[in-house]
Amino acid sequence: EQGLQLLELGGSVEEDYIRIARCFEATRQRCCRLEQDGRRAREELARVEAERAALEVKLKHARNQVEVEMKKRHRAEAELEKQERKLQLVLELLMREPWGNEALSREQCSVLSALAGRRLGAALAPVRRPSAVDESCQSLLSHSDISYDRTEDDMVRS
Repeated sequence: EQGLQLLELGGSVEEDYIRIARCFEATRQRCCRLEQDGRRAREELARVEAERAALEVKLKHARNQVEVEMKKRHRAEAELEKQERKLQLVLELLMREPWGNEALSREQCSVLSALAGRRLGAALAPVRRPSAVDESCQSLLSHSDISYDRTEDDMVRS
């Protein structure tokens, strides 16, 4: 009788061991899948990090280029204002001098008068030259709003 009980007990223990072994195998397979998913995620992360680094380099170059172009623009505007002042002085001199009116034809005098009038009006009003970008409106992306610090970039990463 005890032998039969041991055989019966042995049968249920064996089934329990088989169930435990199946659970271990399922867990092992799930761990393998998770390990593969982790490997793929690390590879994707490395790819995205490399892309981000390349974009940061492009951003740095673009910021530098914007700064260079802004400096060129300011120099060109200063030179233009200097040349406009010189032209204004020449026009005023020609219009004031009596010999200037005599040496010039009526047509030349009228052209110079028109130029002098326009230049005098422009000199009294703030200098407004046409540009590719209308700077009179409050743009969200005006060049004066460009910030060269990285605080916003740092906040996005955290």
